[in-house]
Amino acid sequence: MKAEILVVEDTPASLELLAQLLVQAGYTVRPALEGRMALRSAQASPPDLILLDVRMPGIDG
Repeated sequence: MKAEILVVEDTPASLELLAQLLVQAGYTVRPALEGRMALRSAQASPPDLILLDVRMPGIDG
């Protein structure tokens, strides 16, 4: 089973790049563009790892 990574990044281009790199490395990626979305996603199904932007509008890392 592939490890699942929740990637939280408010810049769409950065989120897309990180997701592509991680998928190419063999991971399953769940993207989130903002903190509240990430919290709901993590609560619904905890990922193996959360990779997040520290400074985002609203709720940040």
